[in-house]
Amino acid sequence: MTERTTMGRRDLLRFGGLAVAGISMPGLLTACKAGGNPAGKAGNVLRVSQPADATTLDPQKQGDLPSMNVLINIFDTLTVRDVNDRLVGGIAERWESVSPTTWRFHLRSGVTFHNGEPCDAAAVAYSIQRLVDPATKSPIVELRFVTKAKVVDEKTVDVITSQPDPILPQKVSLFGGVIVPPKYIKEKGDAAFAANPVGTGPYVFQSWQRDNQIVLKANPKYWGGKPAVEQVTFKVMPDAAASLASLQSGDVDIVSQLSPDAAQQLGNGPDLKVVTSPGIRTFFVSIDTLSGGPLGKKEVRQALNMALDVPTLIKSVLNGAGQQTPTLIPHQSFGYDPSIQAFPYDLAKAKTLLAQAGYPNGFTTKLTASAVDKDMAQAISGQLAKIGVKATVSIMDAASFKQRLVSSNKQALGPMYFTGNTGWTMDAESNLQSFIRHDRRQSRWNSSQADKLIDTEEGSVDSATRKKAFTKLQQLLVDEAPFLFLYQAKSLFAVNDRVQWKTNSNGTLAMASAKLT
Repeated sequence: MTERTTMGRRDLLRFGGLAVAGISMPGLLTACKAGGNPAGKAGNVLRVSQPADATTLDPQKQGDLPSMNVLINIFDTLTVRDVNDRLVGGIAERWESVSPTTWRFHLRSGVTFHNGEPCDAAAVAYSIQRLVDPATKSPIVELRFVTKAKVVDEKTVDVITSQPDPILPQKVSLFGGVIVPPKYIKEKGDAAFAANPVGTGPYVFQSWQRDNQIVLKANPKYWGGKPAVEQVTFKVMPDAAASLASLQSGDVDIVSQLSPDAAQQLGNGPDLKVVTSPGIRTFFVSIDTLSGGPLGKKEVRQALNMALDVPTLIKSVLNGAGQQTPTLIPHQSFGYDPSIQAFPYDLAKAKTLLAQAGYPNGFTTKLTASAVDKDMAQAISGQLAKIGVKATVSIMDAASFKQRLVSSNKQALGPMYFTGNTGWTMDAESNLQSFIRHDRRQSRWNSSQADKLIDTEEGSVDSATRKKAFTKLQQLLVDEAPFLFLYQAKSLFAVNDRVQWKTNSNGTLAMASAKLT
């Protein structure tokens, strides 16, 4: 059981004050059976709350976690991460690289879509081609090197790339690897498919009441065996207090994407628990190094990193539900180098560096954040103030923040902004791909050395070569400090005593293995 003991917490002081942290232990996400069963009336139905609704049920036209949490139960992917984070077969039983630019996938037999359509090599090739077709306008970027998917025979598909892609099997384990039904889409059209999705997954779509709930039924013909839970209902509950009240009243079984504050409010009872799961979502502050001024100097950026007491931020704002990261790469990902040390918390050295850069009295700047990250942004601002850096916090609603984040205007969120990134392939390439190379959409740093290292780790199929490039990249990131490096957050859930379920580090709500007691 992964249980997090909640304790009283003082109000967060703006200037980085300490607070009491919770205790977390890794393991099975199972609430202990105790007392009565307040939700027993639900029967064999699992009710899960999310703070946001799916944006679409077309899996190739979305790139957000609330949508994927639903869709991963309706659709299968070529490969998959199991609950222990191992890459295992999904629709593909095995795969190999047959040339530097060709990955061959061997498909399992007897898989059919929910409408009876066969899931064969033609369906897989169609799915890959549809995803990479510019007309689809998919926000999923992981398969950007794929030029073609070719049917070899009924159960074999070659995926061909424009350059070597060493982690293509990892990239088709989630967003990039969803298999869709060609005949159904061609007959019904994209709009009908998005409204009534048909996949091969453990659950069959039943209904969607926008901004209310999505209902799925167990697939009795699922190739992996019929799920134990007969129905999964995803409830849209943006208000944390309301979702926790529903958990306490027995109307919800799992509250997902729980904030530390909400977890603190709930506490632990005989029938309810706050539980944690190891997470790989990494948080940092992006710095505009290109527009001149103090942030254009690496000594200033190093000073800002040294002014941050990250362990205290984790304790005070996250109640301990996080782990410091020396750069942008989470500890579980391939390429993470444990020898790379995080910036030390050293206010005296930070002030010295500022003076050397010509800012002995600090300077004024702006730190932008989404409303959901307001507390962390204010705590960071408070710590920076200790070295004379006045970072005014600008808060935006989540939708506006995201719109600016993905826009072509790299200054749309100001000189500094707080954000997070989930490298769900569990390879460091995913954490770096959008933020480092100078020509990528969210890069605000221009380093020819970094560009070359990105090209090496993205283009080599040799693990040792890639690992060496990742180490050099992390060393360069620490030296140049184009970001404020912070932490990777753990996933928090609140569950009642009916639920037996385990998620992996990706934190997706895949419910095929869930059971209710």
